[in-house]
Amino acid sequence: MSTLLALDASSSACSCAVWHNGEVISRFALTPREHTRRLMPMIDEVLAEAGLQPDDLDALAYGRGPGSFTGLRIAAGVAQGLAFGLDRPLLGVSTLEALALAAHRRYHLRYVIPALDARMNEIYVAAYHCKDGSLNRVLDEAVMPPDRLRVPSDRQDADWCGVGSGWTLWEAMPALVQAALSQRLPDMQPDAADMVRLAAKAFDAGEGQAAHEVIPVYLRDQVAWQKR
Repeated sequence: MSTLLALDASSSACSCAVWHNGEVISRFALTPREHTRRLMPMIDEVLAEAGLQPDDLDALAYGRGPGSFTGLRIAAGVAQGLAFGLDRPLLGVSTLEALALAAHRRYHLRYVIPALDARMNEIYVAAYHCKDGSLNRVLDEAVMPPDRLRVPSDRQDADWCGVGSGWTLWEAMPALVQAALSQRLPDMQPDAADMVRLAAKAFDAGEGQAAHEVIPVYLRDQVAWQKR
């Protein structure tokens, strides 16, 4: 069974987690503007608690976005540096997918719309159908004004839950979206404890890239490129 380290700094939270022998050891803290200072000590703590040395890792992972540009660059830099130094593969994990897994794992929710506040009156958003620990994306990751959000047309009758900071913009969302939601969890943040689970599954399926090939996902850059 693989051993992985995941880290995340994509939001106001900073986190890291180890997957070892099918168990997760993690650290999580709300540390706005302190990610650079807190991340490495967290990594040392989870490795020590797991009784591991960096050389014991089979791969590394990080929250690839979408999220805070600065935080994504911090996490990518640390993860790439470790992966390069250890000569290990690196995996980027979607922050929105991690939020969906957290909602499914903790609260057994099946239909989840994770959204993060993208500033400038926009949200990063996707939608997932979750079942038995597996996630099926039914709305691709996108950045948009909250009033443009739509519930997937073939699942409008589903019992949807909104998770993540994007749902603080609830009042700007369409009435049909508001009516489709049974609950909101706007305080949930992306967490490396969920990312390491996703990364371990992906790694065991043969995924993973060289450190220099993995880059953060900036949805705004993608949108601008598509418009050109």
